[in-house]
Amino acid sequence: MEKGGIASVGECMLELSGGSGGNWRMGHAGDTFNTLWAMRALTPETIAADYVSAFGDDPFSADQRNFFADHGIGTAASPVIPGKRPGLYAITLDGAERSFTYWRADSAARCLADDPLALEKSLEKRALVYFSGITLAILEEPARKTLIAALETARKDGSRIAFDPNYRPRLWASPEAARAAIDAALAVCDIALPTFPDEAELYGDKDPQATARRLAEAGVGEAAIKNGAEPTLLSAGGGAVLIPAVAVADPVDTTGAGDSFNGAYLAARVAGLAPETAARRAHKVAAAVIQVHGALAPFSVLREAFAEA
Repeated sequence: MEKGGIASVGECMLELSGGSGGNWRMGHAGDTFNTLWAMRALTPETIAADYVSAFGDDPFSADQRNFFADHGIGTAASPVIPGKRPGLYAITLDGAERSFTYWRADSAARCLADDPLALEKSLEKRALVYFSGITLAILEEPARKTLIAALETARKDGSRIAFDPNYRPRLWASPEAARAAIDAALAVCDIALPTFPDEAELYGDKDPQATARRLAEAGVGEAAIKNGAEPTLLSAGGGAVLIPAVAVADPVDTTGAGDSFNGAYLAARVAGLAPETAARRAHKVAAAVIQVHGALAPFSVLREAFAEA
């Protein structure tokens, strides 16, 4: 079966940023959307890019879908659910470091796996499908199983599956529940893009090498283990190499750095570049992203950084 197009599965929220004197900027962001944003910027327009979720029928949801379309991003067979609305979060900055406040209990995205046939249709004929631990965390257990089953079907049909565990304790009932869901996700993924401090917290890994060994034992053939400003440990093809991060003396806003790394890495892999080249380009892109405000850097910024590597 001929494969084309990329899809990212999860929750895109309304983002409030730059709050000063009661004035805020509103945008659209969320971990899996941030990654797709970078992939859309860094892949040819001939490659379809879809954000697979569920949407409300309110004006904010309509604005969100219009924003996607304006930037070449579709929504495949994602349902529109009457009475639902997007989740919302606000970014508070302390220097370049950020904290988040969320309002997401009524988010439509929590229903993204309620229609198994629509979900499977959205993932058909994809070169790459991406999702995260946050995607899993916002779903109830039956819906998680539906999502994993759809991903497994896509993988059997030839799609490559990429996953960032992106562990956020507040979203899970317990660490045990998170480990069970993430382990199930790793069993159907080809590329893992974890962040080492998250893995140390959830699994007790002593170092990135321990994370790499655990992922390999789980059957994951390719992993780029991010570690903030420290080198990324790339494990692929039976070997491992450290890829240095790109230093930024005065970062403006670290929001979306890891997501943009993921997007650039996956865009490079979709283009057929080797994992090591992909990781070096991803570091360049992440360094550019933390020099602008907000989770979504302009396409021009992403493309310039990607081309420089």
